[in-house]
Amino acid sequence: MSNQRLQHVLVTGSSGLIGSEAVTFFDRLGLQVTGIDNNMRADFFGPKGDTTWNRQRLEQTCKRFTHLELDIRDRAAVLNLFANSSYDLIVHAAAQPSHDLAASRPFDDFDVNATGTLNLLEAFRRHRPHGVFIHVSTNKVYGDGPNHVPLVELPTRYEYAHPGLARGIAESFPVDQTLHSLFGASKLAGDVLAQEYGKYFGLNIGVFRGGCLTGPQHSGVELHGFLNYLVKCAVEQKPYTVFGYKGKQVRDQIHCFDVVNAFWQFAQQPRCGEVYNLGGGKVNSASLLECVELIRQRTGKTPQLTYSPKNRVGDHICYYSDLSKLRAHYPGWNLTYSLPRIVDEIVGAVEGQRRAA
Repeated sequence: MSNQRLQHVLVTGSSGLIGSEAVTFFDRLGLQVTGIDNNMRADFFGPKGDTTWNRQRLEQTCKRFTHLELDIRDRAAVLNLFANSSYDLIVHAAAQPSHDLAASRPFDDFDVNATGTLNLLEAFRRHRPHGVFIHVSTNKVYGDGPNHVPLVELPTRYEYAHPGLARGIAESFPVDQTLHSLFGASKLAGDVLAQEYGKYFGLNIGVFRGGCLTGPQHSGVELHGFLNYLVKCAVEQKPYTVFGYKGKQVRDQIHCFDVVNAFWQFAQQPRCGEVYNLGGGKVNSASLLECVELIRQRTGKTPQLTYSPKNRVGDHICYYSDLSKLRAHYPGWNLTYSLPRIVDEIVGAVEGQRRAA
């Protein structure tokens, strides 16, 4: 698909982290962008999760952006939207993103992550079958399987012991017979649906299993948005609870720009139902303790850490993405944000928000 054929982009969850970055990215490319978001994050996480500020920022700064208040669980509304619009590229970033919340609101979790995804895929198949569909999945589709590979405990982090995992978890890692949490299960359902629509119907659909996706516009809360929330707690010197693993659990951080740039690479040379792990890889991997130290080096501040011996259900001890497949298929893509640069940007945004408050 050439750039000229990409004219109109639909972004779901357009006021969230990845959605808003996609809006900005494609607006700068001169494409028309429609975003749908019903601010359900405020319902899920309360006032701190409210994304109204981000929607308003997009409306003020983007020249070709139109916001629509639409719930992806509303099948008739989704089908009607596609029937009356011509979208060349769909970036599906809307989700219920929390393990803990899924356990307390299982119907809402599944209806958003699985049924909402089905609504969009079927609307895409019926009305825009020659377009491109990007599904934002998660590494939680692997459940707690990564916890059962050999690990070694180092002074500040856990690390993979097996040389076959030197570059991280690849797309071939098994997804069944493992504990997912209800969130992981609903996201896996959407993930497999997207793959099947691509392979069964021959549609241009890419599934991207994200690691820790982050950036300055993240509305981080305790239940979701780890690095952003950690920076907030450090800058404000507030309490932060470490759940299990002594703070040595490892995540790979990837800036939202690098995420959306991967989508852009795929959109220009799409494949049918392909799956990619997308994270910061080993180079941008760090434990919680290492992130606290990195923030301290840049701010002179740390959060008030308290430790709970009980880990969150399905939480990974060590996870970072093997990016080999993505790089092989799309050699024009690479990470442009290092972990220190990501932290610096989030610190600047948090401190700016405090000054403006």
